[in-house]
Amino acid sequence: MDDPCHREGGQMSREGAGLRPVDLARLAGVSTQQIRNYGDAGILPPTPRSPAGYRRFDDRHRRALLTYRALARGYGPDTARSIMQAVHAGDLPAALALVNAGHAALHEQRLSLQAASEALAALAAQPPDTPALPRSGMRIGEVAARLGVRTSALRVWEHAGLLAPERERGTGYRRFSPADVRDARMIDMLRQSRYSFAQIRPVLDGLRRTGGSDALRAAIAQRRTGLAQRAAAMLEGSSHLHRYITPVTGEDSVSGHRDALRPAPGC
Repeated sequence: MDDPCHREGGQMSREGAGLRPVDLARLAGVSTQQIRNYGDAGILPPTPRSPAGYRRFDDRHRRALLTYRALARGYGPDTARSIMQAVHAGDLPAALALVNAGHAALHEQRLSLQAASEALAALAAQPPDTPALPRSGMRIGEVAARLGVRTSALRVWEHAGLLAPERERGTGYRRFSPADVRDARMIDMLRQSRYSFAQIRPVLDGLRRTGGSDALRAAIAQRRTGLAQRAAAMLEGSSHLHRYITPVTGEDSVSGHRDALRPAPGC
């Protein structure tokens, strides 16, 4: 399939001398109003106007649009917007700091996923009647204190169908079994690793049905795949950014920052 982000020559090179909002809109698959919004937000470089008041776009606006769209796929639209705004403000160090922060956050997610994988694997292997697990019949406040979560969180998880503690006759108080506490602990760990309720449900269902951890391993594998795809998208976005801020003629695209683009000694 033809990807407009890779059409650097041909028709686009001929349009580079003068582009209309509709030309950029077709390139990105957005509305012409969105192109105007990008310009007003600083995602695109300053846009001169004709004597009649029409915006005059050129090849640099095209390259800025492609750069932003590529960055948004990896870093998200908010960070991508901030990066482009910093570039167009002439603050390349701030733009690169945002790029670095994105990679650091991704690395932290990898570490968190690995920790959750190890903790949940150990937890899943624990049968509900393990002596280390709590006594049966704990109340919601006791479970919350044991796990370090709010009682409201336990109620939300129950409302979502992830927990199903028994109710005490007469009073209606919740009574948590050791298996309920184990499930609540797993939910808490998975939520900290940014799993959705829809992703958590098959993990718990698999453990309750078979006592195995196949669903758990599948969920973790899916998350790892997602992180790898995001890392690749970030790499592509960084490549577009590098091309955008690197001199393409005899002048810097971002004046005053030529030294920032030079490799460190020994590299």
